[in-house]
Amino acid sequence: MIIHETQRLIIRELDQGDALFIIELLNEPDWIRFIGDRSIHSTEDAMNYMENGPMKSYRINGFGLYLVKLKGDGPAIGICGLIKREELNDVDIGYAFLANYRGKGYAFEAAKAVLEYGKNGLKLKRILAITAKDNLRSIALLEKIGMKFEGMIKIKGHEEENKMFGMDF
Repeated sequence: MIIHETQRLIIRELDQGDALFIIELLNEPDWIRFIGDRSIHSTEDAMNYMENGPMKSYRINGFGLYLVKLKGDGPAIGICGLIKREELNDVDIGYAFLANYRGKGYAFEAAKAVLEYGKNGLKLKRILAITAKDNLRSIALLEKIGMKFEGMIKIKGHEEENKMFGMDF
């Protein structure tokens, strides 16, 4: 299901046909460095990750992480979406893009679209963002989309504290 279209992108729910892309993305050095090694090395691993992560979230929460692809017959280039973590009261935005597609404005375009979807489509009143304190590209993007630094937070599954940003609608 398509969630949003921008001038250059289609943002849609992940499906089992995206397994090879998920293997590629989740094994990018920056994914492993900033998000963590999810040990996704086979098609089966990727399908389990999608089923027990984003697809489960679609069913339970009505949202999740979405595939971002270039329009037309363009390739999948990243993921961007909304996450509901047990330890947080509010939903947070998350994103990751293949290295070849960074620095071209795609993450900004996708993040703005997902924020709009959260605000107007899901009627959320607030969205958070969590990022590693040394992920300078992510911090710059969060500030560019209008999110404000609110403090440091310890998230389950992460050894170090992360920066937390927020936006009220």
